[in-house]
Amino acid sequence: LMKGAIVSADIVSTVSKRYAEEICSPEYAHGLDRILRESSGKLTGILNGIDYNYYDPSKDSAIDTNYTWRSQKKKYENKKALQRELGLPEREDVPMISVISRLASHKGLDLITSMIYNLVGERDVQFVVLGKGEAEYEDFFRGLERAYGDKARALITYDRDLSKRIYAASDIFMMPSKSEPCGLSQMIASRYGAIPVVRETGGLYDSIKGFWMDGDKMQGNGFTFANYSAPELEERTGAAIDLWNDPELRTKFVGKIMRIDFSWKNSAESYLDMYAPLWN
Repeated sequence: LMKGAIVSADIVSTVSKRYAEEICSPEYAHGLDRILRESSGKLTGILNGIDYNYYDPSKDSAIDTNYTWRSQKKKYENKKALQRELGLPEREDVPMISVISRLASHKGLDLITSMIYNLVGERDVQFVVLGKGEAEYEDFFRGLERAYGDKARALITYDRDLSKRIYAASDIFMMPSKSEPCGLSQMIASRYGAIPVVRETGGLYDSIKGFWMDGDKMQGNGFTFANYSAPELEERTGAAIDLWNDPELRTKFVGKIMRIDFSWKNSAESYLDMYAPLWN
């Protein structure tokens, strides 16, 4: 059915430019790579957006304290509120790392489980995971909480309001997906001022570019790694922690990522452009 749809369609679209390239290879196409390569002339990718009214830290009623990029210090009221809610030590000076995800292997959970004990054990951090999924990962994160009761929390549930409280409280957001057609969580995290650490795949590649300093000018809007590698995830997360521990650089960088436009405005205009030849 999908093959027939691709052959018959005037335009074939997917949810990011990078993913449109990836699905022309056997690794990502589930047997449809040949027909997608043959149809590449009508294949396009347009990045999704997020609802800027629903995800708005300046007026979100689900979080403890509203804030904007200009009032970043108020973000830490949300961290302290979540720390109280979860029974973690109330510390403003410790970076909180979060994962909000379906707990499945293709979301990169095997990378996280391979390195998180090192990170939590060796660095002064707090770690919060929210999600449900495969039993092995649910059990793993429960075990992590038992091992580091003063640093880690495993919230094995689905709760949209709780997810927003975590976004608002988090300083760093991990999303090391094996594949990710678009991804929305990295956009939501940016909107709420949590520095994303992502693998360079699909929409993660298109939406998050690696941080580096070009003289005095900051480039990028997160931390990225290319290979499906736990050591690379650990190293890039460590780099994000180091940036966060520089208060002046952190303020500038978080202000930058919170102002990036991940709304539907640009995507909607791209869809209009894509469909225009069909009705002209």
